[in-house]
Amino acid sequence: MFSDKDRAYLKSQRLARIATVSKNLQPDVAPVGYEFDGEYFYVGGRVMTFTFKYKNVRSNPKVAIVIDDVESVDPWRPRGIRIHGVGDLVKRRGYAGEGEYIRIRPEKVRSWGIDQPVVLK
Repeated sequence: MFSDKDRAYLKSQRLARIATVSKNLQPDVAPVGYEFDGEYFYVGGRVMTFTFKYKNVRSNPKVAIVIDDVESVDPWRPRGIRIHGVGDLVKRRGYAGEGEYIRIRPEKVRSWGIDQPVVLK
């Protein structure tokens, strides 16, 4: 699902944005830290159980996560990976300490600017 270059990029980055949807269909996006073990993404935080993302995944497991940056502004070189997947809630010890994490199983992946620069026309 991920190329070797995708995996190297994912390991080089630490910030992402996660999108979740509430049971009332209200979308929410939040900046997050993450870990990637080669199969799953893990998103944690200091007080996860009080966050929209935690509550949303509890009622609707569909999530999206984007890891991206701008490699260069001159020339313009954006790059990133967008993952659509399914989240569940797990207890583990991770980058945010011991506690609740959202574990994301990727289902669809799209990357840009990683294997080769994006060509703007």
